[in-house]
Amino acid sequence: MTVVLAITAGVLFATGTYLLLQKMLSRVIVGLGLIAHAANLIILGSGGEPGAPPVIEEGTTGPYSDPLEQALILTAIVITFGITAFLLALAYRSWTEQGSDEVEDDIEGLLSRIATIA
Repeated sequence: MTVVLAITAGVLFATGTYLLLQKMLSRVIVGLGLIAHAANLIILGSGGEPGAPPVIEEGTTGPYSDPLEQALILTAIVITFGITAFLLALAYRSWTEQGSDEVEDDIEGLLSRIATIA
């Protein structure tokens, strides 16, 4: 099961990275979501095999599941939701102002970098 999670996370990371490098803001948002899901899968896989509930009673022996991974994933989901909402607001603003969600090249920034090199 761990190998399947690792391969799935790798595919999600690769696809998300490809989408992050696009010029369309909608693709960037989807790529960020894929990378966030891949990170959640890696955290989930680091928890190991599932065990008994994390409540330790008197006389209980054997492995139990650690709730830390679940808490980390829940926190990551909330942070990803906030970032996605912010990026969707930016995409909506870009769509209403320009009629497109394509991110334009920064010509002034490019010219200043060329001037510092020369």
